[in-house]
Amino acid sequence: MPESCRWHVSSGVAHPAGDGSAWCRLPHAVVCPARDADPATVSGLAALRRSLAVNMRRLVDSGVFEPSASPDNRTMPTAVCRPARPIVQLLYVRYLAARPVDEIQCVAQTRRRQRCPHTLAGSDGPAGRWTLVPATAERGQLALPATAMAVYDLTALPYEEQLRWRTQRCAQHAATPAAADLAVAEWERFDPYLHLEHICTRLPTRNRHSGPEGRASRPIRL
Repeated sequence: MPESCRWHVSSGVAHPAGDGSAWCRLPHAVVCPARDADPATVSGLAALRRSLAVNMRRLVDSGVFEPSASPDNRTMPTAVCRPARPIVQLLYVRYLAARPVDEIQCVAQTRRRQRCPHTLAGSDGPAGRWTLVPATAERGQLALPATAMAVYDLTALPYEEQLRWRTQRCAQHAATPAAADLAVAEWERFDPYLHLEHICTRLPTRNRHSGPEGRASRPIRL
């Protein structure tokens, strides 16, 4: 495998080659037979690319796999850059949410003994803002190499508003503390190494095109 492409992941951390691991990961474009690649880079992967090309042709001919149209000949679908489990900063602590920001549900119990259907962000109160910050858990902890992450920052909000988010209550139930909780607040203390898969490196403010660039790397056994 080309030295410039070899790396592997262990416990959420990417390591370069040469540490005795039996596995490495290569960028998708390097081994994909449908993608053009630099001959100097893939010179040692020609046999693997041919094998993948033969296997792909067999799947296409048998009807098991239907290739998509070329990106140049079709309209690229749009996908909303919206983290499924966003990182939220409130009361100077970062938490991993269990669902998108606009779907975080109040945990209070209604008079009908059901969970409140209102969301935390559904009120007319002040909202947080998305920002890019270094991927660290707490002050003093080393950041991941060259990694920035999108965080929904609530620290500019009043203390009472941040506390409402922390206790996971809508504005109505925050004003009635006597109401019991029907569920437990779903916040999980964020750790950049344990929650690496949930780190979003771009702000979820616009739609973006999904295409070949978004494909994951392919694991290769050495």
